[in-house]
Amino acid sequence: MEFGKYFKKCRKQSGKTQKQVADRLGVYQSNVSDWENNVSRPEYENLLELAKYYGVTLYELLGQDDPLFSQKSE
Repeated sequence: MEFGKYFKKCRKQSGKTQKQVADRLGVYQSNVSDWENNVSRPEYENLLELAKYYGVTLYELLGQDDPLFSQKSE
């Protein structure tokens, strides 16, 4: 799943508004909207805070497989 869709899903499941997330991170509500619509992505520090806030890994938030769990056995 692409970042924006997953990020929006996490936000909605947490019952938070874009404004509440923006206030927590110290950014504008329009930034959160841009992230959800894949116009831009948060800076690294905000990605870390969002992953912690939603209780997901950074890999999950970015829509990627965690390399520690996706390595094939030799």
